Amino acid sequence: MSRDIQLKERWEKVVAFLSDKFADGEVLDLDAIIYLIGVQELGKINIEFKKDEKVNLMHIAICKLLEPYGYYEFEFFDKDGWPHYKVIKELPALKAGEQSVLMKEAIVNYFLEKEIIE
Repeated sequence: MSRDIQLKERWEKVVAFLSDKFADGEVLDLDAIIYLIGVQELGKINIEFKKDEKVNLMHIAICKLLEPYGYYEFEFFDKDGWPHYKVIKELPALKAGEQSVLMKEAIVNYFLEKEIIE
């Protein structure tokens, strides 16, 4: 099976799993999935987040997702329990479609590592 087909199938599993669990079957988009990963990584659920906190949650998720690729490294948790990452190397200039593929691949790998999908 080609890498692209495998990624597509695994991505669909992630979307189906999260959509069923968090959106009553309504299909979640990439940004919503990144947000959910940020909430998971923060570890504080059932909290109403402010707009700037939602942006920070997405940043946490992106850092966590791209850490295995060598772009970020976990530094510390602040006094409020929020994780902080440092930039190890700058992200390459990617077109929108390439960014999307990178993030989907990183999300699939995250869910494989957590053994939520196969």
